[in-house]
Amino acid sequence: MALYGFYEEHWLDNAGNPAGGVSTGRGFTISWQNGPLGKVGTPERHQPNGAFVEDVIQAVIGRIEFYQESRFHCEANALALKDLYLAAEALDSRTKDRERRVVEGTHEV
Repeated sequence: MALYGFYEEHWLDNAGNPAGGVSTGRGFTISWQNGPLGKVGTPERHQPNGAFVEDVIQAVIGRIEFYQESRFHCEANALALKDLYLAAEALDSRTKDRERRVVEGTHEV
């Protein structure tokens, strides 16, 4: 679905790995995390410098849950929430697996 006025640009680093980028549209601008943070629990761990997909999904979940608590609650919102919860769970599972393998925060696969 194309949105009027929506713009996105996604960057690669010199090795061809996903890096930062920007997504913007009416009422929002997202500056994406640029570069890995470093392995969890190591001294070289960096502070985030941009948004993560998981955080943006959580923001959308919060907004639709807000609608569901109002007179605008509906089945379409409930279905969207179900799929967003599944997306959030899948990404959380991926992160936990990467932490278990001690590759979280790196470009290691």
